[in-house]
Amino acid sequence: MQPLYRMVMCTAAALLLGATLSSAAMADSAKTGAPVISLADQQFGTILSTRGHRALYYWNVEKRAGGKVRCTGACAAAWPPLIVRVASSVPRRLPNVKGTFGVIRRPDGRLQVTHNRLPIYTYAHEGPDQVLCDDVDGWFVVRV
Repeated sequence: MQPLYRMVMCTAAALLLGATLSSAAMADSAKTGAPVISLADQQFGTILSTRGHRALYYWNVEKRAGGKVRCTGACAAAWPPLIVRVASSVPRRLPNVKGTFGVIRRPDGRLQVTHNRLPIYTYAHEGPDQVLCDDVDGWFVVRV
């Protein structure tokens, strides 16, 4: 799917869903210094986000591929991967968050954060405290 079409679809989905995030992050996750936190969302319940409150997503294509990175090039421009410099900055578990975290090496050599062995991404056309693209073109917000 073309990036412009995807952006239009995601924006339309956001208008239909009216999804907005609460601004309060869970204190336990914030204290860890981890690259991810959990947020309470009115539409989706508790979700994962970056420390800057940008919702995190996984892609079904990668789920079917056993967690291998398939979003590169134009895909990664529209869906920026959550990158860390060192694997040790990603704790295996976070308090009050279901699942496990880790990293995977992307084809360009950078380390990408994973949740339950799936690479996780933000959406480039989305700001803090927004969920625009759940269940759009195989992309799903990470619920915890």
